[in-house]
Amino acid sequence: MCGREIPPKELLLGLDIYFVFYCNYIVMKTIHVANTFNNDNVCLEYLCNLRWHKQPECPYCRSKKTSRKKERNRRSRLQCHDCHKSFSPTVNTIMHGTRIPLNKWFLAVSLIVEAKKSISSRQLARHLDLPVKTAYSLSQRIRKGMLGTKSPFLKGIIEIDETYIVDKPRHPSKENPRKRGRGADKQMVVGMVERGGDMITTIPKNNRCRSKDVRNMILDNVDISKATIYTDEYRIYSHIVKWTKCDYIKHSVKEYSRGDVHTNTVEEFWELIRRAWYGTHRHYSVKYLPYYIAEAQFKYNHRDKKDQLFDKALENITREQCTPSSTFSRA
Repeated sequence: MCGREIPPKELLLGLDIYFVFYCNYIVMKTIHVANTFNNDNVCLEYLCNLRWHKQPECPYCRSKKTSRKKERNRRSRLQCHDCHKSFSPTVNTIMHGTRIPLNKWFLAVSLIVEAKKSISSRQLARHLDLPVKTAYSLSQRIRKGMLGTKSPFLKGIIEIDETYIVDKPRHPSKENPRKRGRGADKQMVVGMVERGGDMITTIPKNNRCRSKDVRNMILDNVDISKATIYTDEYRIYSHIVKWTKCDYIKHSVKEYSRGDVHTNTVEEFWELIRRAWYGTHRHYSVKYLPYYIAEAQFKYNHRDKKDQLFDKALENITREQCTPSSTFSRA
């Protein structure tokens, strides 16, 4: 069975999260994370190896002449022998200066990446025994770490479509109808997906997307010499055929597929976002919408690499350029 081992029976009773060994990969499930990273020293050692590959580098002078420094009243640190400054593996990351135990950070990362339709801050607070505001700030920082993940150039069959997210009238009426789709007072999100590959999304500025914006998005992310694009008849996509192979689905006449020509793959991704919105978060503010989109995109792009999902998420949130903002207000 490809080296697969069945977990102990006591782990399976009453639990739907556990770790398994499959084809020599350790799938990091939440219970495995909880058992392995049970104190700050273990977490710091893991972050150090993940970030610097066992060769710690001083963030101030870029020297590799470093060593461990013991501390009495705080987490262990590293000492630079060139600039004589001490630093932590969490320096200049979204965990910089945090007072939350690092094992709770690790658990939060695991819970977020394992939740297909995301997880609310209140549920996260219950799991980690944290105040709701603290859990909210922590989850938003983790989502911010997923933001800006660069995907390879898309090629092959690519679908492009847009969706509209955020508020709608609670009680529709003639004066305030519950309008859907284009023309609704909602935030527009444009996405393109390679069939069997990665998803790329963008949120247009001022909630307006024109043909030149679509063109720039395609040229920045698609290998047009090896691509065939399928989309609908919305006018902002009408000029794509001038740059590369393109075919259109006519939704206006209730045509949703014509052989291989359809946009069902990208529509499935939009449905995942809607399910997380309706069932989990109940509300997205325009300000923090990119974080929730980034979370869904990150999990979608790593859907076939679940054994690496936890490590990939940690790599993203420990990137040096990913520093936390000073405050996170409620969305």
